[in-house]
Amino acid sequence: MTWTGTTILSVRKGNQVVVAGDGQVTMGNTVMKSNARKVRFLSSNNVLVGFAGATADAFTLFERLESKLDQYPGQLQRACVELAKDWRTDKYLRKLEAMMAVVDKNISLILTGIGDVLEPQDGIIGIGSGGNFALAAARALIDQNLLAEEIAKKSMKIAADLCIYTNHSIILETINIGEQS
Repeated sequence: MTWTGTTILSVRKGNQVVVAGDGQVTMGNTVMKSNARKVRFLSSNNVLVGFAGATADAFTLFERLESKLDQYPGQLQRACVELAKDWRTDKYLRKLEAMMAVVDKNISLILTGIGDVLEPQDGIIGIGSGGNFALAAARALIDQNLLAEEIAKKSMKIAADLCIYTNHSIILETINIGEQS
């Protein structure tokens, strides 16, 4: 039986970049956990990562990304490209099933196991089972007079209302772009 579910959304607007994730983990048609934490800070709280996919795979990828960030400090895009190369070519990593949204003050990226490192042109990322619902909602709200956090909260609520693999237990983390760490 496969593990399904997750909605991860990242919104970059004004002086904020946020990553939000729901807490639901399902196995088949059963909710196994409702308060999983799928959003984490890495690299001394300078990088935010949200994952969609198998939990053990995500932890492995968090560790590998942290290592790449240590190897290439302050170079998020390079660290992500190096991780994507490893992910695609390493015999063990190639079997990992996950996607990641990775952001810092300067850039937002999507990483996949097939070697993709993508920067969305509008600064909005939606991944996971409810990712397209959240992405569509955020794109509809982005030109409103709302902060990135407010857009993410509203969009995640919409995704949770539509996607059976997404719940309303939302973890939201923010990087304020004007702040120094």
